[in-house]
Amino acid sequence: MDNATHLPPPTWQHGGVTPATHSTLFPQVPESADAVLDGLDPEQRAVATALHGPVCVLAGAGTGKTRAITHRIAYGVRAGILQPASVLAVTFTNRAAGEMRGRLRQLGAGGVQARTFHSAALRQLQFFWPKAVGGELPRLVDRKIQLVADAAAASRLRLDRGELRDVTAEIEWSKVTQTVPGDYAAAAHKAGRETPRHSAEIAQIYGDYERLKRDRGVIDFEDVLLLTVGILQDRRDIAEQVRAQYQHFVVDEYQDVSPLQQRLLDLWLGDRDNLCVVGDASQTIYSFTGATPDHLLNFRTRHPSATVVKLVRDYRSTPQVVNLANGVLARAKGRAAEHRLQLISQRDAGPEPVYAEYADEPSEAEGAARRIRELISSGVSAGEIAILFRTNGQSEIYEQALADAGVPYQLRGAERFFERAEVRKAGHSLRAAARFGGNDAGLDAAVDLPSQVRAVLSGEGWTTQPPAGSGAVRDRWESLAALARLAEDFARAKPSATLADFVAELDERVNAQHAPMVEGVTLASLHAAKGLEWDAVFLVGVAEGMMPITYAKTDEQIEEERRLLYVGVTRARRHLGVSWALSRSPGGRANRRASRFLDGLRPGSTGPAGRGAGGGRGGVEHGTRPTDDAVWEPPAGARRRGDRKVARCRVCGGTLDAAEMKLMRCEDCPSDMDEGLYERLVEWRARTAADLGQPAFCVFTDKTLIAIAEAAPDDERELSRVPGVGRRKFRSYGSDVLAICAGQAVGDEADDVAGDD
Repeated sequence: MDNATHLPPPTWQHGGVTPATHSTLFPQVPESADAVLDGLDPEQRAVATALHGPVCVLAGAGTGKTRAITHRIAYGVRAGILQPASVLAVTFTNRAAGEMRGRLRQLGAGGVQARTFHSAALRQLQFFWPKAVGGELPRLVDRKIQLVADAAAASRLRLDRGELRDVTAEIEWSKVTQTVPGDYAAAAHKAGRETPRHSAEIAQIYGDYERLKRDRGVIDFEDVLLLTVGILQDRRDIAEQVRAQYQHFVVDEYQDVSPLQQRLLDLWLGDRDNLCVVGDASQTIYSFTGATPDHLLNFRTRHPSATVVKLVRDYRSTPQVVNLANGVLARAKGRAAEHRLQLISQRDAGPEPVYAEYADEPSEAEGAARRIRELISSGVSAGEIAILFRTNGQSEIYEQALADAGVPYQLRGAERFFERAEVRKAGHSLRAAARFGGNDAGLDAAVDLPSQVRAVLSGEGWTTQPPAGSGAVRDRWESLAALARLAEDFARAKPSATLADFVAELDERVNAQHAPMVEGVTLASLHAAKGLEWDAVFLVGVAEGMMPITYAKTDEQIEEERRLLYVGVTRARRHLGVSWALSRSPGGRANRRASRFLDGLRPGSTGPAGRGAGGGRGGVEHGTRPTDDAVWEPPAGARRRGDRKVARCRVCGGTLDAAEMKLMRCEDCPSDMDEGLYERLVEWRARTAADLGQPAFCVFTDKTLIAIAEAAPDDERELSRVPGVGRRKFRSYGSDVLAICAGQAVGDEADDVAGDD
C-alpha cells in the first residue's frame, strides 16, 4: 500500500562536500545540460550519462542515489535525449515521489512523471476503465480493516484489534504475491510466515473479504495493481497505448519490488529495455509485505547487457558510523550478503558510537533523554535527533522520558503535517492574505516575506517564544514555527519572493507531502525511518528478543533483522548511540543481553567481526563511553514483615516485600504475563492519559499493568483483587480494562477498527 510519509526528506549532499543547509532547498536551475553534471562524483556521473539500454545502480546507504537518478533524468531531458512526458520514474512512497518531482523541477526537468506504483497504476486504471470494462471505476477504499472485520464476522470469527491488523496484513501479502484464498495456506507455509490465526481461518476471511468487496462495489489498493495488470494483459491495444506514452522507466528502491509490481513493470515495458533500476539488497527490510530483492539480484541475469554502476561513497555518515554499519553486515549470510556494498565514508572523522547498557527500560529511556538534552545544549537541533526502536509499542516510555526532560518530540507515522488542524487553518489565512496583497491581515507589502508570514501566524496564536512543557499546545506551536522557518528559507533563496509565491510553494509541498522540518526529536520505528537521516540517532532496545525480534526464527528472518539494524545505523550522520536494557521493569530479572548483531563490534564482546570489522579503525572499540548507569542489583535478602500480615509469593511461596506486593510474586520469580495483553493495556493507558492530560502513571503504574496482564481477570471480582486497582480506579477504568482483557476494543480504539490498515 502507498503510505505517504510525513517528515521532511533527508538532507542530501553535493557529491562529497558538506551536508546541505536550508538554503540549498531552493537552488538555481542549472544553465545547461552539462551544468546538470556539475558536482557529481565519478560514479554518480556514470549513472547520469548512462541513458540507453538497461542500467542497474547498486547504491549503498547515503551514497546519493536519488541525486544520481534525478540528475540522470534531468541530463537526458536537458540534452534533448529524453522527452519529459515519456519518462516515468517510480518509487514507493508519496514523499519520495514528491521529493523526486521537486528535484527534477529544480534541475529544469519539469513535466517528468514521478509517482508511486499505485499512483501511476490508478491514473491508468481510471483512464482506461470505461474503455476496457465500461461504466465508472468502483470506489477505492483507503482503509480496509473494517471490511476485514466484517469478513471475519461473516465467517463467525472474533478478532481483537491486533489480530484484525495482522489478518489484514496477510491479505495484503497474499494479493501482492498473487495468492488466491484457496492457495493461502500452502503459500504461507512455504514462505515460513507466522500466521496470526490458523491459516484455514485466514483463508476463509480472505475469501469472504473478496466477496464483500464485490457485493459492495469497492476495490482496495492491491486491486488497483491487479486490475491494471489484468487490463494490460487482456487488451493489447491499451497496453500499446501506455507503451507509446512511456518510453523510459526509472525504478527507485528496486529491492522492495513485489512480484505483482514487477509484473506491472514488465507489462509497461513490453519488449523494450529502456529501464534504470536503483537499489541495495542490504536494505531489504519489507519482505513481510511481499517485497523481495530477487528482482534486483537477478537483474543482470535477465539483462546480460546491462550497465552496472556501484555507488559506495557515503556522503552522509562519518567514518565511525560507516565502520559500524559495515561491521554489522560483515557476518551476514545469504544472497543479499553476497552482494553487499562496502561503504567508504567521505566525511571528516566524528565521535565514536556510544554503547550503553541499562538495568531496565525506564532507565534506558531516561538515559537517552539525558544524552539528548546534552546534545541540544551543545548546539544540535532537536529536529536533527531521532530515537529509533524495533516496534511502535516501545514508543511510549520514550515519549514520557522526553516529556519529563522538557524535550519536544514528534511521532513519525502520526497525523500528516499538512493535515494538522493548525497547519490547514494557517494555510487558509496565508492564502487570504496573499489574495488581498496582505491588506486583509494588516500587512505592509514593503515588509519582507518572513515578517509577513510571522504576522499572519501570530494571528493564529504563534509566538516568538515556545510555550513551556510538551503536549498539544507545544505540538501546535512547533507546527506554526516550522512554517515560519520555511518562509525564512524561501526568502533567502528567492529574495524577491512575495507572499503569493510562498503560498504557491506551500501548495507544491502539500501535493508532494513535502513537509518542513518540525523542531522536535523524532520517535520512529526502524521500518518507518527508512529513507530518512538525522545528525544524531539513538538505537534503543538493541537486545536479544527485540533485535532480532523473538518471532524471527528462520535464517532468512534473522538476516532481515540484521539488515534492519544496518538501516538504523546508517540513518546517523555524526552521533550514534546504541543501547539495551537487561530487564523490562525496575527490579526485574536481568535475563537479557545485547543483540548478537553487536558481537565483536561493541567493547567487551567477542566474535569473528573483531576490531575494525568492515574496514578501518571505525568506532567499535576505541573511545567508547562506558554506560552512565550502573546495573541495579536487587538486595541479597528481602525485608520481612510481621507474622500476622505476611505476604507470600504466588509462585515460590516466599515472603514478599512492599515493592513486590503489587505483583504478588518475587521479582526473581518467572512471570506468566500475557505479553499481548500487556501491550494493549499500555496502548490504552497512553490514550487515556493523553485524554486526561496526565502522565501515564497517574492512570496505572507499570507494575499494576504487569499485574493485570499476569492475572488476566475475567470479571470485576478478579480485577478488584489486583493490587494497585483501588476503588476509585476501578470505578474510572474497570470496564475498559475488563473489555481489553476480553479482547474487545474500547473508546477511541473501537472507533479505530476502521482506521489504519
